[in-house]
Amino acid sequence: MTGDAAADELVNTNPLALLTAMLLDQQITMEWAFMGPHRLQERLGVDLAPAALAVLNPDDFAAAVTARPALHRFPAAMAERMLRLCHHLINRYDGDAAAVWTGAATGTELLDRIRDLPGYGDEKAKILVAVLGKRFGVQPDGWEAACAPFSDDQPRTVADIDGPEALSRVRSWKKAQRAKGRAKDQ
Repeated sequence: MTGDAAADELVNTNPLALLTAMLLDQQITMEWAFMGPHRLQERLGVDLAPAALAVLNPDDFAAAVTARPALHRFPAAMAERMLRLCHHLINRYDGDAAAVWTGAATGTELLDRIRDLPGYGDEKAKILVAVLGKRFGVQPDGWEAACAPFSDDQPRTVADIDGPEALSRVRSWKKAQRAKGRAKDQ
């Protein structure tokens, strides 16, 4: 996804890194968003875990997110959202980010759990369900219906990216959709 092996490995193995990358994935390139967790971990010098981040001084955390190059176009707002996400995971899932999906019995429950995360709206939640189903094998009963249309074979989102060629296909599809005046869910 990012072209950086360490950043890609982190997002593929650390559930909080995946949730953070998806949180950052708005109004910036996908590569930049998915590089964010790795950069954050390097800047903070701690493993990305809800409990480790939630105890950090919010100003120090924000400084790590806003340091140049900033992790997002709106770094201060994203720093707040990331910390709210960590606190949510601690309060609802005992700090286990993967429990968001491992505890979901149905696709609808999974979508509801993700939609409940700070910074996640309906579309982002559906895309994450598609990412989990397509890329990580998290497929509770009804997951495809819960995240439709993002569960289809159309190369429309990060859920459909498994390498540079797939990234190019997604970008081409999005460009064609914009030229038609259509959104990625159409």
